[in-house]
Amino acid sequence: MNAPLLNIRKVEHVSWTVAKLEPVIDFYVEIFGARILYQIGPLDSTHMPRDAAGRDWTSAHLGIAMARFSLAMLEFPGGFKVELFHYAPQPGANQEPLSSGQVGSHHLGLEVDNLEIATAFLAARGCTMLDCIAMDSGPTVGSRFCYFQDPWKNIFELVEHPR
Repeated sequence: MNAPLLNIRKVEHVSWTVAKLEPVIDFYVEIFGARILYQIGPLDSTHMPRDAAGRDWTSAHLGIAMARFSLAMLEFPGGFKVELFHYAPQPGANQEPLSSGQVGSHHLGLEVDNLEIATAFLAARGCTMLDCIAMDSGPTVGSRFCYFQDPWKNIFELVEHPR
C-alpha cells in the first residue's frame, strides 16, 4: 500500500450553503440533536482585508467576489460537523440546493437504530421522504437506506445496518 500523500487524520466537516441560516440551524438542533459550536456574521468583503494580489477577501478565500455572508458550525451526535453558509442573495443566484443528479450536489448520511421510527419522525416534521431500499446482496447486504429532504430540500440519507 502506498503511503498517504496528505496524511489525512479524519474528515473535519462538510459544508453547504442554505437560503436562510436561522431556520436551518433551529431545525438541525431540534430534530437532529446538533449543537451550535459557533456562529459568525454577517461578514462583508468590503470590510475585510484584501490579499497580496488585491483580491477581496471572499474572492480570495471562497471564490465569490464581493460577498456578504454568515456561517454556523454545528456538531451532530457522534462528533460529525456541518458548516452552514448563508450568502446575501446575489442577482440570478439559485436559491435551492442542487438536485442529486447535478455535479456538485451532496447528501449527508446519518446512521440510525431504527429506520421506521426515524422516517416517521422526520415525515411528521416536514421532511420529504423518498423511497427506502433494503439490500439483499452485495457488500451492504442486510443494510437499509432511505433518502429524504429537509424542509429546504437539502438531501440526507438514513442508514440502518444489521446488528
